Amino acid sequence: MRNLVLLVAAVALLAVPSSGQNAGNDARAAIRKVIEEQQAAWNRHDLEAFMAGYWNSPELTFFSGAHESKGWQEALDRYKDKYQSAGHEMGKLEFANLRIETLGPESAFVRGEFHLTMPDGKTPHGLFTLIFRKFSDGWKIIHDHSAAE
Repeated sequence: MRNLVLLVAAVALLAVPSSGQNAGNDARAAIRKVIEEQQAAWNRHDLEAFMAGYWNSPELTFFSGAHESKGWQEALDRYKDKYQSAGHEMGKLEFANLRIETLGPESAFVRGEFHLTMPDGKTPHGLFTLIFRKFSDGWKIIHDHSAAE
């Protein structure tokens, strides 16, 4: 009987790390899906769908260059002004070199590159870091720090 208890305990201990690893893999896959959906939304010029990947809250933060935006609506307005107002184009967006690290069961840190191809042939690009949090409706970006060259 004692051997059976030890065997069950050993199996349980071995299962814990793999379930944690599976949770991390599931989180990374879900976050990657959010980013892929954002890329697709951008490329069809749908900023509202692009912004669905962000936490819709006045507490959302966005750093770009030396500018800080606070709030989902301010971020959307800034994107509209910079990419959809008269004389501006959205171009084609591609995310690359994504590195997704879970920080716990409900948070993650993402690093990557963005590349835009504009109709005039210009190719703005840069780096970004994102903080994701898991909410009841899925993974959302709560902080975005993007730097373009």
